[in-house]
Amino acid sequence: MEYPNDQAPGAPIRAGVPEHGRIPKYYAVKTQVAALLDELGEGELLPTERDLAVRFAVSRETLRQALRELLLEGRLRRMGRGTVVAGPKLEQPLSLASYTEGVRRQGRRPGRTLITLDRFPCPEGLAVELEVERGAPVWHLERVLLADDERMGLESTYVAVARVPKLDSEFEPDSSFYGYLHDRLGIGFGDADERLETVLATPREALLIGTPPALPMLLIHRLSRDTARRPLERVRSLYRGDRFSFTTHLGSATG
Repeated sequence: MEYPNDQAPGAPIRAGVPEHGRIPKYYAVKTQVAALLDELGEGELLPTERDLAVRFAVSRETLRQALRELLLEGRLRRMGRGTVVAGPKLEQPLSLASYTEGVRRQGRRPGRTLITLDRFPCPEGLAVELEVERGAPVWHLERVLLADDERMGLESTYVAVARVPKLDSEFEPDSSFYGYLHDRLGIGFGDADERLETVLATPREALLIGTPPALPMLLIHRLSRDTARRPLERVRSLYRGDRFSFTTHLGSATG
């Protein structure tokens, strides 16, 4: 198998072209449009569908299929009535670092919009995870995650009222919850269990995040514990698959 000399690390082998050399017409157009995006640069307006179809000598429907895939992959984004070249995806570490820290490390401005902050009697399943009595009061904090005012995801946090009794009066909803726990209450994070999967947003979630329901999402379930290994929070974080990627560092295995 031949490898092109200029192939980028992590790029599809043979640029995704099968060994028999036959590729769908939309995919050939997609690679041509992708090259055009590199030339245009972030934030530049994409030419109209009509102009692109003429430029690449394909039907409008073939072009639309290529553009749909580039939108889902995060290479393009809608802006008003047009389509512009998207910037690189945000990289969020799979660690106990907060969303705020991860976004700031990439030179973006983190933010959050409060959707819900209420308390309710803890149901059985959640009570087991948080190690509280069934029916004990728990907070539900739901916020839209922002980066430079662009909606990136939706986060639901569940925490026992006994651990943070003044959450509704002391906490600033657009700030870091981890920062509040550490700086105001002296609670440190010890470890966490996480599960990552790909899902589609519900109609409500898609409306809050501002994405089409068919856009793939990255969903993280997290159960965090404090330094004494007591369960602290249960979090459901939904991130846009077109604007987010996750990184982690793996050490050598022992035993």
